[in-house]
Amino acid sequence: MTPISSRANPLFKRLRALAASGQRQRREGVALLEGPHLAEAFLNAGGHPDLCIVAQGGAARPEIARLIERIAARDGGAQRVAGFDDALFDQISPVANGGVGVILMVAAPRAVLPERIDMRCVVLDGVQDAGNAGSILRSAAAAGIRFAFCMPGTANAWSTKVLRAAMGAHFEMTLVEEVDPAALAARLAVPVAITDSHGSASIYAADLRPDLAWVFGNEGAGVSAFWRAHAALRLTIPQPGRIESLNVAAAAAVCLFEQCRQRAAA
Repeated sequence: MTPISSRANPLFKRLRALAASGQRQRREGVALLEGPHLAEAFLNAGGHPDLCIVAQGGAARPEIARLIERIAARDGGAQRVAGFDDALFDQISPVANGGVGVILMVAAPRAVLPERIDMRCVVLDGVQDAGNAGSILRSAAAAGIRFAFCMPGTANAWSTKVLRAAMGAHFEMTLVEEVDPAALAARLAVPVAITDSHGSASIYAADLRPDLAWVFGNEGAGVSAFWRAHAALRLTIPQPGRIESLNVAAAAAVCLFEQCRQRAAA
C-alpha cells in the first residue's frame, strides 16, 4: 500500500473537510470511527466500512494490521483501504494529538422510531455536551439497554466526540435522533422516570425493577417541562456531600446500575 503524501489529493481534501465539520458529516450521512477499539467494535457488529484510512506508521501495529486484513478479505475490501503518510493522517485524525493510526469512514445509521416501545430505554432530552451524551450511551449499553432516543437539541449521536466517549455503545444499541417528544411519548408502553433534586423518592427506596424509560435532561436546565409532565417516577439521588448536583452522565450511571442491582436481586 503506497501512502498518499500530497495535500492536493482529492481524497485527502475530502477527509480533512469531514474531520473538521460535524455538520458536513451529518449532511453526507457519514461518521468517522477513530482508533482500533471503535473500528474493531464496528467490524464485530457486522459493519462494512466505506473506507479504512490508515497512517503509514499505524499500519505496522499488529492490531491495525489485523483490522486491515479483515477489511481486505471481504468482497472489494482491498479497494476500501487508503494509506496516508503520518503527517497527512494527523491532519485527518479527529484526535487532537493524533496517534490513533486508523479511522473508519462509515455510513451513519438513521434509525426510525418504533411503533411501540415496551422495553427499557434512555431518552437524551437536550444533552448538549458530546462527552456527556457518549458517556450516557456507554452506561446504557453496559446496563443492557438496547434503545436510545435523542430529542432535538441533543448532541449529534454520530459525531466523533460522542462516538469516542461511547466506546462502541453505538454498535450495541439502536439510536434514533431528532425525535419529536410527543411522538415518542405516544409510543411508550413503559413508565417514564426522571431525576429531580426535589423528587418524591430516593432511587434506593423506589422499585426500579420494571422496565422504564429513563429521561436525562440538559446539563443546565435539567429535564424539560414536557417530560416532567409525563414522568411517573421522580427520583432523587441522595448526596451526603455539599455539591449541588451530579454531572448528568454520572447521574445516569447511578440510576441505570441501581436498576440493574435491583433486577439482579429480585
